[in-house]
Amino acid sequence: MPSTEFSSATTTSSADHAPRANGGHVNGGNGSAAAKPLRHVLEFERPLAQLEQQVHELEALQTQKHIDYSKELRQLRMNYTALLRKTYENLSAWETVQVARHPQRPLFRDYVDMICREFRELHGDRLFGDDPAIKCGLARMAGHKVMLIGHWKGRDPKEKVKCYFGLAHPEGYRKALRCMKLAEKFGLPVVTLIDTPGAYPGLGAEERGQAESIARNLMEMSRLRTPIISIVTGEGGSGGALGIGVADRVAMMEFAWYSVISPEACSAILFKGNEGASQLAESLKLTSRDLRQMNVIDSIVPEPLGGAHRDPHTAAHSLEQYIAKTLRDLKRCKMENLLERRYEKFRNMGVVIEPSRRAAARAAG
Repeated sequence: MPSTEFSSATTTSSADHAPRANGGHVNGGNGSAAAKPLRHVLEFERPLAQLEQQVHELEALQTQKHIDYSKELRQLRMNYTALLRKTYENLSAWETVQVARHPQRPLFRDYVDMICREFRELHGDRLFGDDPAIKCGLARMAGHKVMLIGHWKGRDPKEKVKCYFGLAHPEGYRKALRCMKLAEKFGLPVVTLIDTPGAYPGLGAEERGQAESIARNLMEMSRLRTPIISIVTGEGGSGGALGIGVADRVAMMEFAWYSVISPEACSAILFKGNEGASQLAESLKLTSRDLRQMNVIDSIVPEPLGGAHRDPHTAAHSLEQYIAKTLRDLKRCKMENLLERRYEKFRNMGVVIEPSRRAAARAAG
């Protein structure tokens, strides 16, 4: 079984995560005491935001009065880093979901810009149209030529509406399959970046065969004669994620989530509202640690302290390293062995052997 965690070669010191006046995590280079953090602040991050504000105010005071507060600033930054580490090492499942949805978390195009030397997008499913919620293209990344496929949520409101917030239609999954077949033809590995709340549930999508398109992708990916890597970079919601998620190696970014249903949808079914979402997030076992323990995923790609939204470049570097190492390993395998292992990997999911039966099997053997 692959290792639980892929260690990044890039290390960052505690000071790298502390608030700075001229860059880093906070604004304040103009010396204004009213400076605000650049990031969107999640509910559980409010104590961190308060410390950031204290740093801002002290830096502004130092600039205005020309008094050296470096000792006090150093202590505040150390307190900030310690609290940041403590907070993110003890996230609940619901808080992890919030981090995965952070407005400033890197999206597909951000990773393309940071880790791809070249990307040539391919459009259309040759049947109906082009779905902007799934991007496909030929790419050079991590020292390999690959077919790169991923969900696109959009960054600004206009883009989000255009691509339905990353909810893909049947033509998106058929476009992805067309590009996978192209990769198989030319011997290119397939890399998919999953980040979607789910497949689009609208009438038009159902009329055009949403369920069939996802089911066909599951079947075709299970026997595609080329290496496949899938990484959940943010949200991994239900069949929308599985539609491009059958792979030889499935990984998750550290603060991503992956589940058959979102906590809110689960709460709506059970409690007729969203009030149970935080409780159900724990029950769904949707975090990377939970899924690694259950062997649903193969690896966890580490994120920088405080999440990928705090340091996108370090997160992208970790992702690139994971892809490079995994592709090297997969390319050493014979294709028949690769297909057999892929089949067995998914067939064995959900198998539970009770302790008493395990003991009986050992005694019989």
